[in-house]
Amino acid sequence: MDVQVTCNISSLECGQLALIIIPSLLVLSTLTIVSRIIWSFLKKKSVLRSSAASFDRNGLLPGHKALSSWEMPAQCILEGVEFLKNGRYGATCMGQLKRDGVATAVVIKMFKGSSNSHEAKVFVELALFYSTVCKHDNLVRMLYCQTQRSPMYMVFEMSTPGNLLHFLWSLREGGHGTCHQEQSFSERSVYFVAKQVATGLDYLLSEHRLVHGNVAARSMLIGSGLLVKVSGLALAFESRQMETARVGKGGTAGVPLKWQAPERLLRLPVTARSDVWSFGVLLYELITLGAPPFPELEPSETFLQTLASYKLKRPPNCGGALFDLMKYCCMWNFKDRPAYSAIIKLLASYIHLADTTPLSATRHMDISEYRRKAGVPP
Repeated sequence: MDVQVTCNISSLECGQLALIIIPSLLVLSTLTIVSRIIWSFLKKKSVLRSSAASFDRNGLLPGHKALSSWEMPAQCILEGVEFLKNGRYGATCMGQLKRDGVATAVVIKMFKGSSNSHEAKVFVELALFYSTVCKHDNLVRMLYCQTQRSPMYMVFEMSTPGNLLHFLWSLREGGHGTCHQEQSFSERSVYFVAKQVATGLDYLLSEHRLVHGNVAARSMLIGSGLLVKVSGLALAFESRQMETARVGKGGTAGVPLKWQAPERLLRLPVTARSDVWSFGVLLYELITLGAPPFPELEPSETFLQTLASYKLKRPPNCGGALFDLMKYCCMWNFKDRPAYSAIIKLLASYIHLADTTPLSATRHMDISEYRRKAGVPP
């Protein structure tokens, strides 16, 4: 009898002890987790402060060291700087880069913000992007930059006449082009220009795994001898930052609907073949001397009509081989579109069969009408 009572008392004490220990352990584990979260937060904050202090001590942002060889030499002087337009980071200007008595026409992209702001860091990363990626004859090249002191800017080579779309407009009847070959811009010239664009885009993809994202005449530069350089690399830079260069859901900000492939309109993953669709639209722009694509459609109709497999119509003065390539690039399924290597071979194969009669258009391009039909913002 005494043994039974003792056992009952022991069981009661164990139960009471469990009621005390288990909640205590739960509280302790909760406090441990909360403490670790607070410690992690404070550690990150400390790292950020350390980085800021490092910036204050050195006056440099990440990427400056890699750009040291690109910094503007002391013997170079910028002269005759003239404002062109406002860009994302500041003013874009034109001027003369003078070195050892030799002047070179250049474009300067200025940075307007604070040198220790987040935007300044992105500007430095953009300069690093240009210095790393743009090492091909058919890509716009940065010559120098100034990122280690204010004002920050990038200096690019200038192409004259410049913007390809504006050049095409200047070739229209009664226009005044600025290239000495303007009188001989023919279907063969279209092949010559298109092959250079495809070569530049192929380099971006094969060497840097980059999708341009905004292929159009307005994104290309043309110089003397009809030498073309791919420009307008903002979306490619953003893709690299977001690490979605190959198959990410590419951004479409600023890209008019009439240049977007069906998969982009549907917000599906973007590939290099999405750019190939846009390249097909660029061929249309070239052969029509800068006419808006899909002229029968209003921009608001483009989405539904494109999804219904609407096709570009054959423009006047467009040979069968060129139109076949245009259709090939604008196939509905991106897997059916050609790779850049195939496009380059096709352009090289048929260039000698292309017509050499100078292209013409019936009238000047009304800029307001163009923007309305093309769906391009002012």
